[in-house]
Amino acid sequence: MSLDRLEDLAYLLIKKSVTTLPDDVKLSLRKALSSEKSEVGRKQLETILLNIELAEAEELPLCQDTGLFSFYIDLDPRVYDPLKVKKVLVEALRRATIEIPLRPNAVHPLTRENSGDNVGLGIPYFEWTFNREGYLEFTVAPKGAGSENMTKLAMLPPHAGLKGIIKFVVDSVVQAGGAPCPPTVLGVGVGGLAEEALKLAKQALLRPLGQPNPDPELRRLEALLLEKVNETGVGPMGLGGSVTALAVHVNYAHTHTASLPVALAFQCWATRRATLRVEGSP
Repeated sequence: MSLDRLEDLAYLLIKKSVTTLPDDVKLSLRKALSSEKSEVGRKQLETILLNIELAEAEELPLCQDTGLFSFYIDLDPRVYDPLKVKKVLVEALRRATIEIPLRPNAVHPLTRENSGDNVGLGIPYFEWTFNREGYLEFTVAPKGAGSENMTKLAMLPPHAGLKGIIKFVVDSVVQAGGAPCPPTVLGVGVGGLAEEALKLAKQALLRPLGQPNPDPELRRLEALLLEKVNETGVGPMGLGGSVTALAVHVNYAHTHTASLPVALAFQCWATRRATLRVEGSP
C-alpha cells in the first residue's frame, strides 16, 4: 500500500470519526432514552438521537465543535516507519479540515492565534505502541472543549482509599454539571505518576461501551461509580434526570507508596472514535 493510499484511508477514518458514532455508543444512548425518568431528560436524548441520524445521513459533523484530534497508533516498526506514518496522518487531518470541513480549533495558548488547519505544536496528539505482527492500527479520537475542560487530576493521600476515589469522581461530575454535555462517558485513571494517571483516564475512554473490564475488582468499582454518578440527578445536558453517565471505565497502574493519583476524563454524549487496521507493508 502506498503512502498516498494510507493518507486517503486516514482521511476517510477522520471523516467517519466526526460524522458517525460507534454502534456501541448509539445503543447506549437508546438504552438511556428508554430508562430516563425525566421528561426533560428524554427530550434531550430524543434530540441527540435525531441529531445523530441527520449527521450520519448527510455525512456532516455530529457537533459544531469537531475538537482536537488524538491518534492512538500501534505499528510494527520493521514494516512501518513511525515518522512517515505521523506525517501521513497530519496531512490527512489538514485535508479533512478543508474538505469535510472541520472547524479549525488549534490555537497558540497565549496569543490565541489560530493555525487554521488543526495542526500545531503538540497537536494532533500521538500515542504510540509497537508490535511484531506486521500490522498498523490507528484510532482517531476527536474531543471537544466542553468535555476536555472538565478534566480533573487529584493527588489524594493514600488513606483516602476507595471512598476518596468515589468522592472525587462524584463531586467532579456534580461540579461539571451540563458543561461536558452529558450523558457522558467517564474515564478514570488511578495510580502511576500524575501524567500516567491522566493517560490512563484518556485511554479508558477508548474502550467500547458495554465491554466488561477484565479485572473483577475494577469491574465492581466501575459499576459502583456509575450508580453513584447517576444518583446525582445531573441528567442529560445538565437539565436533570436519571442518566448522567452512559459508562464509567477505570484503568490503573502501580504507584508510589505515599501517593494516590486519580485522574478523571469526561467524554460528551458524542463519544467519537474510529479505528482502522492495515496489514502488510505500505
